[in-house]
Amino acid sequence: MSNDSPILLERDDGIATLRFNRPAAYNAIDRAMASAFLGHVKALAADASVRAIVMAGNGKAFVSGGDLSVLRDDPVNGAADLIGPLHEGLQILASGDAPVIASVHGAVAGAGLSLMLQADYVVAAEGTKFNLAYVNVGTSCDVGASWALPRIVGQRKALEIAMLGETCDAAEALRLSMVNRVVPGAELAAATKAIAGRFANGPTRALGELRRLIRTSLDRDLRGQLDAEAQAFARCAQTDDFREGTAAFFEKRAPEFRGR
Repeated sequence: MSNDSPILLERDDGIATLRFNRPAAYNAIDRAMASAFLGHVKALAADASVRAIVMAGNGKAFVSGGDLSVLRDDPVNGAADLIGPLHEGLQILASGDAPVIASVHGAVAGAGLSLMLQADYVVAAEGTKFNLAYVNVGTSCDVGASWALPRIVGQRKALEIAMLGETCDAAEALRLSMVNRVVPGAELAAATKAIAGRFANGPTRALGELRRLIRTSLDRDLRGQLDAEAQAFARCAQTDDFREGTAAFFEKRAPEFRGR
């Protein structure tokens, strides 16, 4: 893949990294990047060897938002060109088994923050700045922010974050559970690789069932959630990883999961 591709795809032992690659524009999402995101996500969803997916950014930012130059001349069609592929890609990621990790630094704003919020686990570098930002350019949000943010921080705080458009630092993002871990910038890559490796070596089908159960739990009543849990457990019980996990328990050894 060319180094000037809008998103670089890296693979390492079951871990696929999508690296946003418009560093001169602080990885602002243009049409090419939105299209590349969807294309890569479709390919990864069809690849059973992928057991964890990392989203990261080149240069001084994770993703600084949508490229406003796309929207300046034709706001409606430009927005559709960006939002359509991103939304389709996120639905594919949410329906899959592979956990998604966001590895963020620098600026995380607008659609970049929305993307980050969709991840299952977030590692942030010290010094990272977060701003939902949409209200600052006179629009509402996209890329699932209105779905994820109230689930993470609660409705009252979500309204504050969305409507004031203020910047918060990594410590505040950690306090609000918008991120899971904050590390020194020099340790970001290693910390990301460590958590991605844990997921990639885990029981992939079970992780997939868990992430879907938790993500959809607020859409069901208790009876519906209990039924969904029973069905998911039954599917897991038919996997090789479940057989390996139970065997390892009785044999008093660490399980070796294969993602099957």
